[in-house]
This record gives sequence, C-alpha cells and structure tokens, in this order.
Amino acid sequence: MDQENLYSKIQEALGNLKGTFSVLEEQIDIDVQLEYFESSKDTKKTIDLDDTLNNREDLFSDLLSVDQKKMLLVKLASIDKVEAYRVLERYKQNPDPGLKDWASLAMHESRMLLESSLLDENQVFISTGLGGKGQKLRYFIVFLVKENCQIDELEKRVISNEVNYVFGKHDAEVEEVKFSNNLATVKAIIPINVELNEMFEQFVENCNVFGDFLQMNFIVTNVKELSFDEIEDVLQKSKVNGKKELN
Repeated sequence: MDQENLYSKIQEALGNLKGTFSVLEEQIDIDVQLEYFESSKDTKKTIDLDDTLNNREDLFSDLLSVDQKKMLLVKLASIDKVEAYRVLERYKQNPDPGLKDWASLAMHESRMLLESSLLDENQVFISTGLGGKGQKLRYFIVFLVKENCQIDELEKRVISNEVNYVFGKHDAEVEEVKFSNNLATVKAIIPINVELNEMFEQFVENCNVFGDFLQMNFIVTNVKELSFDEIEDVLQKSKVNGKKELN
C-alpha cells in the first residue's frame, strides 16, 4: 500500500470510530510498544483482579524480577480502579532501569481505561513511535532537492519560513528543521485530521516559487527519526527498486 492510501485508510478508520482520542505523548520505540501490547493481550485472559490489587505495592519491591514487574504493570493497567492508576502513577515517577517505557504505557492505558469507565465513553488509544500531543501526532518528514541541486543559505531561509507558515496554517507545530546538502528534515506535531500530502505539497509549491529546487516526492514517518545516513540508505534502496515516488 502506498503512503497516500495508508493515510486515507487511517483517516477513514478514525472517522468511523466513536469516542474520544487518547494520544500517547512519549516517544517510545515501536518494538517496545508491540511487546507491551502483546503481553497485555495475553495477560488480560488470566488476570486475577483482587490478587493484582492486593499485590500492587510489589512494584516497588527489589524481590521481583524485571519480567515479573512487566507482568504486574500490564495487569494493573487492565483494572479500571483508581488505586491501580495511582500506584502506576507513583511508579512512573521513579521506575526501575529498563522499565520507563513500560511504566509510561501502563499508566497511559490505565488512565484511558479509567476515563472510559467514569465517563461511560469509548477512548481510542493512538500510539506511534514518535508520540504526539493532545489530538496531534508527531511526524518526521524529509524533503528532497532536485537532481544536481544543493541547498544554499537562501534556500534554507525559504524552507524555514515556508514550513512555519504552511504548517502553522494547519495548526501544526514545527519542532525542528535540519539540513544537509541535498535534503531538509522537519519534525512536527500535526493534527490527526490534517491531510498530510496536501499540506506537504503546498509547502513544496510555496518553496519552489523561489527557485524550483524541491522535489514533490518526500519521505514521511511517525515510527522514528531517521539519521542522514539512514535517509541515504532509503534513497539508495528506492533507486535500486526502481521506485519513483517516496511519499
């Protein structure tokens, strides 16, 4: 599935869901998230609510292994009780080494479950590798210059000005802009309901008024930030596979 169709499917799914969105704000590696939710799914099948609540303070014990604490975290996150949320909230302030991300995921899931129960309203949990804020998700975007072109100081100013202008019109927050000779990267928090391709294309068109130097193709991800070396690898693989579109 190409990126444009993927975003269309996401927008379609969000439009069909009833309830409010709860976005995971922290940037947590997607593999850690998958491990957590797989464990949570399995644990929910055999959880003993009373036993879990009675042993909730074991989170702070040195007698439990890391794996045992992982299990207790996902168990507590599955209980829609204030006391479960409070102990997760305390643990997140000072988690064991290696359990910071699990503590964040558990507390977020617990808060969402508690709010759903108290408000009698469905909560849709949205998590990506780069996190987000409120009703917005964080994206990492790569804009490429045209062949035989390099980004000079004037073009850097154009890109910086236009990205703030165009993204700002869509209530998106630009967090960081970086440059190499042949590309610019942008990290931004963008509202869920924004049509990404339209906004990125508008940005490229605005920049090209000042010299026609950017390609209309771009790379976008909400899984992780890419280093310049990783971007070059993506571009080389694209050439090898004969792909013309990167967005």
